[in-house]
Amino acid sequence: MSETHGADPLVAAFRKQYQEIGARLDQAGGSAEREAVKREIIAFFKRVDQALAELGQVKEEIRALVERYKQLSVETDSAQAPQFTGARPVVQQDHLGASTYIEKGWSLISLGDYAGAIQSLGKALVLAPSETQAQSLLGWAQMLHEDYDDALSTFSRVLMKEPANSLARINVGYICLKKRIFGEAIEHLSKAIRLDNDRKATLYAHYYLGLVYLEREMYEDAVTFFQKTLQIGPNLIEAYYELGRASWFLGDKPAARSTWADGYKANRFNPWGKRCKEMLDLTDKGGEPPRNPS
Repeated sequence: MSETHGADPLVAAFRKQYQEIGARLDQAGGSAEREAVKREIIAFFKRVDQALAELGQVKEEIRALVERYKQLSVETDSAQAPQFTGARPVVQQDHLGASTYIEKGWSLISLGDYAGAIQSLGKALVLAPSETQAQSLLGWAQMLHEDYDDALSTFSRVLMKEPANSLARINVGYICLKKRIFGEAIEHLSKAIRLDNDRKATLYAHYYLGLVYLEREMYEDAVTFFQKTLQIGPNLIEAYYELGRASWFLGDKPAARSTWADGYKANRFNPWGKRCKEMLDLTDKGGEPPRNPS
């Protein structure tokens, strides 16, 4: 347990205690002195163990802070990436420590440190190049970091191994939407709907197809997909906002206003619920919803 320059004060205090007990152990002559040092070691171990338990609790509480931050700072960009809600990874077979980097990558994505996650997952793949779970998480991190070309390449490798991986497929669809490669976006999203083996993937596939058709000014198709989105996931509030826009541009202004009212009622504290209310206020004054999504 060596001294580390610039260590956290808590860690530094524990290291100092460790060194002091070690020095007394070296100097202990009789059995009584050794027994006293033994009691010190046991007490020291218990203090460190308790601190670790309390720090673990603080770590989980920090995750709650991150979620609160994300809720307050949601960017109202119409093509949000699917919310990362992946389960903590369980690696069946460790590859020279790859599992440690995979779990760290998962934690960093959930905390919003996408650059750190990319670095950690890259190390995992150096140790275990064929680990599909690490590749999937790396694709998520790259996509959320807006490294779209890298993410597209990573998810393509995942799909070569797992063609029925619907979450990877809708992420490819999302990236193609962001890059305005609409034909490929439709192909991947439609396949995810046909597979229908993951509820979240099916939900986002409908939503992104609605956005694709909205971007292409094919408003009737956009309305259809947004309506299906809300049938599957009525809590995806952004779908109310976009369905309202599609209905408005289709020429059905009463339906648009009714949809925005429903979105605001569904969750008035959600950033998209607030945007629905903004559209109601704007159109009340004779304004027009934005043609562009942002």
